[in-house]
Amino acid sequence: MTLIEKARQGQLTEVMKQVADSEGLEVEVIRAGLAAGTIVIPANKHHRQLRPRGIGAGLSTKINANIGISEDYCSIETELKKLGVAVKNGADAVMDLSTGEQIKETRREIIKNSTVAVGTVPIYQATVEILQSGRAIVDMTRDDLFNTIIEQAEDGVDFVTVHCGLLRAGLEHLKKEGRVSGLVSRGGSFLAGWMGYNQRENPLYQHYDYLLEIAREYELTLSLGDGLRPGCLADATDRGQIHELLVLGELVERARAAGVQTMVEGPGHLPFNQITTNISLAKELCKGAPFYVLGPLVSDITPGYDHITAAIGGTLAATAGADFLCYVTPAEHLGLPTVEDVKEGVIAAKIAAHAADLATGNQRAIDRDRAMARARKNLDWEQQFNLAIDPEKARRFRREHNPRERDVCTMCGQYCALKIAEAVTDDD
Repeated sequence: MTLIEKARQGQLTEVMKQVADSEGLEVEVIRAGLAAGTIVIPANKHHRQLRPRGIGAGLSTKINANIGISEDYCSIETELKKLGVAVKNGADAVMDLSTGEQIKETRREIIKNSTVAVGTVPIYQATVEILQSGRAIVDMTRDDLFNTIIEQAEDGVDFVTVHCGLLRAGLEHLKKEGRVSGLVSRGGSFLAGWMGYNQRENPLYQHYDYLLEIAREYELTLSLGDGLRPGCLADATDRGQIHELLVLGELVERARAAGVQTMVEGPGHLPFNQITTNISLAKELCKGAPFYVLGPLVSDITPGYDHITAAIGGTLAATAGADFLCYVTPAEHLGLPTVEDVKEGVIAAKIAAHAADLATGNQRAIDRDRAMARARKNLDWEQQFNLAIDPEKARRFRREHNPRERDVCTMCGQYCALKIAEAVTDDD
């Protein structure tokens, strides 16, 4: 039986208990969410050292960090450093988006060394291997794609992005309406090219039942990708995007009926005033399935600062109901992120997630902020560092900006409001 099926039968498994402990919730909350499909726990049975985490309704907002090699940067050692930095700074999952020659080796090393869930986009590997064999992408067969999914599941991948809702009808909507940025999803573009050349339907949709069989076998969580997500604000919430979302809602229900865990991916690039509408629509059409967003970025003119732009959108998205935020690094739209870029991206996404948790009443988030307030009032610098999202940076700033090692900061010095107020209100 799958985790969903066990939850529906009232079983309380060790995985459910571990997630409940990490959230500070009763295990029944986790079981009920799994049974309803509003919570997922990506946990492949072959990922041995995984510390499972839940994603979905009533849980803290989770964040994902994308790593992986490219044809220009192929150092597995560097990607493992990125993994370590991401997990250390609060990532709840990582996605290996490798497209370089050592794609299999990279994935296996990441899974071997990761205590958090690992996701992939299987069509990347399928495409790379087709091109390496001297064939064209449009020559890809169903077996090319599904054998890759099986191989990755065997390796221990916990969740896969599969663009099952990208249909020929959706591409027609795209053509008729027109876009400024066109189709920006890499996996979506591979499938769109294949569908256009072969004049056939998306194999991930056509053979969805087979995909569900694979997912059941390995407890593989499906992350239903948005191949028609908007790549700029001007393209947001158009007919192509909404058509795909309608299809994904149907696929969520089919997956639940098969006992397969499923979450849904969303944009992307969205104007700030459209974020709440997009989240509400996705939650309604997909029957409360956990929603996974990239950012979303609320402006197109911030290269080098896109992690900040994404954090702004991510805070509102999570407050409106998004459950899983994919980080964006300062290198977004510019190049493969460095180790330091990964840290910056994770921290920015973590801030967005925490701000949303405060807004939605997550008690652990509220307690942490209240503890920080007390530590500041007491000028307890060590406790402030311990509570900070980035303790290392906080310590470094304190050290560099306070060379005299006074108990106050160098902005106020002897005019510290907290010390003055303490003297005024001291009953003694």
